[in-house]
Amino acid sequence: MSTYTKEDLVELRDFYKDSLLNDTLNFWLPDSVDTEHGGYLLMRDRDGTLLDDDKSVWFQGRFSSILGTIYNGHEKNEEWLTAAKAGIDFLRQHCYDEDGQMFFLTKRDGTPLRKRRYYFSEAFAVAAFAHYAKATNDEELAQEARDLFKRCMEYADGERELPAKSTGERPAKGLGVPMIFLNVAQQLCDAVGDDYAASRIDGFIDDIELCVNDELKCVMECVTPEGEVIDHLQERTITPGHAIEGAWFILHEAKRRGGDDRLKALGLKMLDYSWEQGWDKEHGGIIYFVDPTGKPVMEYWQDMKFWWPQCEAIIATLLAYQMTGDDKYAQWHKMIHEYAHKHFADKEHGEWYGYLHRDGRISTPMKGNHYKGPFHLPRMQWYCWQLLEEN
Repeated sequence: MSTYTKEDLVELRDFYKDSLLNDTLNFWLPDSVDTEHGGYLLMRDRDGTLLDDDKSVWFQGRFSSILGTIYNGHEKNEEWLTAAKAGIDFLRQHCYDEDGQMFFLTKRDGTPLRKRRYYFSEAFAVAAFAHYAKATNDEELAQEARDLFKRCMEYADGERELPAKSTGERPAKGLGVPMIFLNVAQQLCDAVGDDYAASRIDGFIDDIELCVNDELKCVMECVTPEGEVIDHLQERTITPGHAIEGAWFILHEAKRRGGDDRLKALGLKMLDYSWEQGWDKEHGGIIYFVDPTGKPVMEYWQDMKFWWPQCEAIIATLLAYQMTGDDKYAQWHKMIHEYAHKHFADKEHGEWYGYLHRDGRISTPMKGNHYKGPFHLPRMQWYCWQLLEEN
């Protein structure tokens, strides 16, 4: 007998919809939109009190992309469109350095504070530009999104130099760039179309697959250029939530192609391996870091529970269940859904806590900082709601 009945799935659909529209968005809107300087003020305490007025650049893109997605896919709500524009305008006016690379952190008024070696601020700006361009039929902004994606690929391919992260003595290929840009390319293509982004998708998938290790039954964060394990503390460490996120990006691509069996099998294998590595059999939830060889992990927060891996696991297990009908995935979805909403959801003030100790105790009550804000949670709620609309 199915773990989920049709009535169960309708109830879940309504739950995700209500949680997004009447809880998560209400926590962030309208107060997080900076009506004086533009952009978003997202560093918030448990009750929404502002903790810091600096602005994380990638979150200017992230929140704008979420708002644009919901505007395009659900309701032409002018509050959402106006809020999305605040992020777009701030990114375009304040967040590019003279060399064309984006900053990572600015002051409230847009004065730059910090850059980083990677180009994920750009990644989420691409998605934000694409969704807003679709919402407003702005072809100039759509082309800006395409051009920025291409610039990111020039960074990825080494055609544009970035500050060196290492000496090059231990060459490696990582999971992060192909995984993130697979999803960005999907959004860009679906929102405004881009032949170049579409042409890169198979290469992203190949690079992700290179990180899948069948011997250790895991997805490595980085490997040698040939796909071999790099047997050192940092390089051995895996992040199950990151791999689960990559798994649903692959499964989503299989769906985009009308049902690609090879990609479906790859995504399911990534999910299976990462669930077994990451699910905490004692306390529940997805833990942060694991060494798949059984050795100790260097990072001191290795056994904590962060909000975003739980969100990715909720999406991945529900998507896997929808694509396969396998009760195993329904059971996993039920487990992670119930765990996350019991421990992370704040029933008094709304939204989710970000950081728990392994046993579920709250580490900090803050709801927003440089890394947490309105992205993983509303994306999960939106995606699951839309997935369940198909049933």
